[in-house]
Parts: sequence; structure tokens; C-alpha cells
Amino acid sequence: MKFAQDIIIRPIITEAAMDLLPKKTYVFEVAKDATKPEIAKAVEEVFASSKIKVASVRTINMKKKPKRLGVHSGYTSAWKKAVVTLTPDSGEIEFFEGLN
Repeated sequence: MKFAQDIIIRPIITEAAMDLLPKKTYVFEVAKDATKPEIAKAVEEVFASSKIKVASVRTINMKKKPKRLGVHSGYTSAWKKAVVTLTPDSGEIEFFEGLN
């Protein structure tokens, strides 16, 4: 059984993600094996104090990228990104309120 805290790893705070906040759209890094219904349920469970409802979830698999540091070469980790849109009548996620 997966816990909500295991599915949502961290929020993504970038300029592009901050531009989506007025549309009640939030971006998270999620577990690689998480499905869209699991992500929606986890977001509603973790941020339950805000009385939110998820309208849609879009996921993107971010591929690994080659990186170098001097003569040493390697790759960054592959990870999964979720773009979560809330319903218009739901509340805001409190974590993002002060960032905009």
C-alpha cells in the first residue's frame, strides 16, 4: 500500500510553475510508479486542510540528461512530474500562497 507522502516527493517551484498558480494548477515531483488516480488522491489527502478537489492530473516522464564535471561524466536521475489542476470551487494549497 502506498502512502500519500510516498507518492508526492516535492513541489516544483520554477517561474513556469508559478505562472500557473492563478489557474489553480500546481506542479509536483512524484514517484516514478505513481498513476494519475493515485496522484489525485494523494494531493487531496496531503492538502486536506484546504478542502481541495482535483479536476485533472497530467504527468510527464523527465528523462535523464548527460552531465560532466571535469573528466567525470554521468547522468542526472530520471523522474516523473505531475501537473495537478484543481476545480474552480476548491480552495488554494496553503504552501503556495506566499510564493506568488
